[in-house]
Amino acid sequence: MNRNEPPIAQIAATLNSERRRSGLSIAEVARQAKIAKSTLSQLENGVGNPSIETLWSICIVLGIPVSRLLESPKQETKVIRHGEGVTVASKRNNYHATLLAACPPNVSRDIYWIEVEPGEPHYSEPHNQGVIEHVVITTGKARLGLVSESYELNEGDYISYPGDLPHLFEALQEGTRAMLISEYR
Repeated sequence: MNRNEPPIAQIAATLNSERRRSGLSIAEVARQAKIAKSTLSQLENGVGNPSIETLWSICIVLGIPVSRLLESPKQETKVIRHGEGVTVASKRNNYHATLLAACPPNVSRDIYWIEVEPGEPHYSEPHNQGVIEHVVITTGKARLGLVSESYELNEGDYISYPGDLPHLFEALQEGTRAMLISEYR
C-alpha cells in the first residue's frame, strides 16, 4: 500500500467497531448512507478504495468524524511532508482531502497567520499544560518544533508538537509564512 492511500485495514477495523457500537446492522448503515450493502461489507473486510464521499456518508450515519477512520496512532511530534499523509480522493478527479490532524472532543483551537523573516530564531516558553501546536508552512522554509527536537520544513509541510515544552520557529528563507493552530486541551 502506498502511504498516501487510505489505510484500509484501519478503516475496516474502525468501521466495524463503530457500527457495532451504534447497534446498527450493515444493511441499515448502508441504507441510511445510501450506499450498497456489499460496499460497506467489503470496507469492513478491508477490501476496496473508498471515496471521501462514501466515508463521509457512512460516518454521518455512525455519528463520527471521518478523521477517526484516518488518524494515525498518537505521538508527541508529528511531521507530514507535502505529498505525504492519508489522502482520500473525491469521485471527481480535481479534489483530494489530506487529514493533517483531528480535533479531539472537548478541545478548542486558535488559528494564527505567521509571517517571519530570517534572523534570530523565535523561542517560545512553554504554554499552558496540554497545549499542542500545529503548523503548516505555506511559503518559504523554516526550522521549528521543540528546542530539543526541531525539523526543517518546506512549503506544504506540516508539524505538530507539544506547546507546553520550550519550542522554536526560525525562518530559513525570506518571506516565510505559516498557519499556526494552538490546540487547548
